[in-house]
Amino acid sequence: MKNYHIAVLDVGKTNKKVLIYDQDLKVVDQSIRSFDELTNGNLIFDDVENIWEWFKEALKHFATQYDLKIISVTTHGATFTCLDEEGELAVPEICYTTDPGPEFQQDFYRKFGDLEELQKTTATPPFDALINMAKGIYFIKKKYPDGFYRVKHILNYPQFFGYKLTGIPGAEHTYVGCHTYLWDFESNEYSEVAHKLGIIDLLPQEVKMPWEELGKVTPQLAKELNLSPETVVTMGIHDSNASLLPYTIQMEGDFILNSTGTWCVVMHEQDQVSFQSDELGKIVFYNINAFGKPVKTAIFLGGLEFDSYSKLFRRINDRTEYPGFNLALYQRVIQEQSLFILPSITKGTGQFPDSDPRIIENGKIYQYQEVESGENIPEFFKDFELAYAVLNISLVIQTSVALRRAGISKGVPIFTEGGFRKNHAYNSLLTALYPDSPVATTNLDEATSFGAGILAKANLEKVTPLELKETFQIEKNEVERIDLPGLKDYIDKFNLYLSQ
Repeated sequence: MKNYHIAVLDVGKTNKKVLIYDQDLKVVDQSIRSFDELTNGNLIFDDVENIWEWFKEALKHFATQYDLKIISVTTHGATFTCLDEEGELAVPEICYTTDPGPEFQQDFYRKFGDLEELQKTTATPPFDALINMAKGIYFIKKKYPDGFYRVKHILNYPQFFGYKLTGIPGAEHTYVGCHTYLWDFESNEYSEVAHKLGIIDLLPQEVKMPWEELGKVTPQLAKELNLSPETVVTMGIHDSNASLLPYTIQMEGDFILNSTGTWCVVMHEQDQVSFQSDELGKIVFYNINAFGKPVKTAIFLGGLEFDSYSKLFRRINDRTEYPGFNLALYQRVIQEQSLFILPSITKGTGQFPDSDPRIIENGKIYQYQEVESGENIPEFFKDFELAYAVLNISLVIQTSVALRRAGISKGVPIFTEGGFRKNHAYNSLLTALYPDSPVATTNLDEATSFGAGILAKANLEKVTPLELKETFQIEKNEVERIDLPGLKDYIDKFNLYLSQ
């Protein structure tokens, strides 16, 4: 095939991107923008209509400069759209951060089943917000009954943009099977929850592989955006699974991907779905990778915590730079065992869903809310380097719990991808906690969009993504190992405060 270009629509929770890849999977151009969420009382909505209009503008611009043969879509999770007969939104697109309240949560489990039993069959953990997609659908049905009556299609977020491009509804398994309660991992079909919701006829009946063709852009859209009417649109893929794909293709043997961003997502491919008893009720679940294999996954809002505390440290100290890694300082914090930052800023999420966000200084407890407001500030927050050291230790402890629940075993390599791969202190701490496991960062700056680009290339070249192994390389930069005596004792005290 002659030279061609791939357009990737990368819909992150914070940033929306259009990236242009050449046939060698090199980024040659890109555009990025963020959109404010819309609010109505305590309801939060994604600004999906303006996001779509911006995507069209970006595609039209790039179509004048590149021979775009194919469009691949990847999006953040827990999001769906309800479309009417004309393909327009029948009800607003509810944002998964909307909190429906405890009564709604109790009502959901009364109607659809015990949360632990649902976790076993649908590999889905309970979230307090609408991060379980079935909860979002149930919420919409109750909140907008007239609008829901007009729904013709319920589409996952990647396939919504695919539908806007092609006019064809579709589904693929990485999104259907990502903590939705809608997919039964035992029978490999839509779950009993989906049947009880009464939505089976509204869901795409065929669930395809993410690199398969959804369709071609509509003639009207091709004309509007200066695209060829033969421009292919792939099925799309969930963003965490897009990030995992390059590693699945390249890595030989067992490994764990520590994908870090607003959500830190620890992923470990396994042969079958299995939960330990202490994992039930926790934020531990299974994704489905691009090839249909289960991926044990544990998540927490590490990037959100890092950014939230960073704003505090910078405001309090009137500094903006990120401090370097001072091993002696970290050793002092660990040996003294007097300073702690406890999760979770967003209660009900992560590996410690019942924990209130607190700061401990010499036994004194500060609630996060009073510190954030400036009402009461721990003394060590006024020491810029020290505050960051305590924060990084907290994030690594949370990561270690996620790694354990994802099934790490002795010697399994850990790859840090995303924002934290540039956090030298964080990755060095991981080497101290896992002396038998190599810890490495990689050269993938845009792993999510790169994974989506691989799908597009596989489609155009009529191969599976596994057959593209020789077309790219992942450079692994192993982190130098350090020793931190007393780290396990510090973690024990951290856990003791959590239990109080």
